Amino acid sequence: MLNLAPRHILIGSALLMSLSTAHAAEYEWTFQASETSGEPSFKIKQEWAERISRMTDGRVEIEVMPINAVVGPTETLDAVSSGILQGHMTDPSYFSGQDPAFGMLGNLVGAWQNPYDFLEYMKHGGGEDLYNELVEPYGVHLIGAATFPLESVPSTVPIETLEDFEGLKIRAPQGMVYNVFERIGASPVNLPGSEVYTALEKKVIDAADSTVLSNNDAMGLHAFAPYPLYPGFHSMPMIAVSINKQIWDELPEELQTTLETAFDGMAYDLIARLKAQDIETLQRLQEDPDVHPYDLPAEERRKFSAAAEAEWQEWAGENEMTQKVYDSATAFLRSRNLL
Repeated sequence: MLNLAPRHILIGSALLMSLSTAHAAEYEWTFQASETSGEPSFKIKQEWAERISRMTDGRVEIEVMPINAVVGPTETLDAVSSGILQGHMTDPSYFSGQDPAFGMLGNLVGAWQNPYDFLEYMKHGGGEDLYNELVEPYGVHLIGAATFPLESVPSTVPIETLEDFEGLKIRAPQGMVYNVFERIGASPVNLPGSEVYTALEKKVIDAADSTVLSNNDAMGLHAFAPYPLYPGFHSMPMIAVSINKQIWDELPEELQTTLETAFDGMAYDLIARLKAQDIETLQRLQEDPDVHPYDLPAEERRKFSAAAEAEWQEWAGENEMTQKVYDSATAFLRSRNLL
């Protein structure tokens, strides 16, 4: 049959097909994050994936999926290793069951009071090298480390001293933060972050080691937990932005550099934007008669830090890698008069 379409339409269609083919991505990857899709931090990660597409002129396309979208939060390491996922942006503490060193590097509880100190340690203090020494036998490569500002603790009851943690049912992921809460007398409950809302609503837990204040508020947690502790004092988990090692090793050097640069930029952008959102959220909550933010006094924070340091020492003896993490992190903290 003859094609009787007008010549200009045929030419236009051919041109569109040519352009589409010319700009098809060379690399299409799925990364899973550790937040729900409604959290501000998740949206920031998606924005950076879109930015990477522009930075690479469309050669790299990354789809960022929320927690549980492909696999459970404790399964992403194996999923990236096997190729089910190409990468993840998640807290390594989820993998403490495979090696306690993941818990130490992922969240050295009570160590970091400023997220920029943590980024300096990871980038220039040996942290990233240690993490790759830990993770590359799993077939995974760390592109870069990010983190949040210090996390808040949404609570259904007032917490004014460390003694108020006694017997408190608090959500905590497996790992060091779980053990530190046990050490100060709490009764931690191991739940994924995606279940915090329901657990607070149904009074399964009294409080939660959750995420930053603005994320918690965006999820509606303060409707059930109107006594948030802010600023945070306990937890500032690492976000390990990682990729399948075989994929990484086969990338051209210029794309490796672009990805490293982009995710370093995301790390600083994430902190600045979440901090601004936390301050805005705090101001709004302070005007809400049904919500009562509370700042744990300095003396109580020091007590928590002492308990956390005792836990670090116990974890250091678990294996050769945990001792390396302990020695490296404490040397850095002492060099900056942070310990």
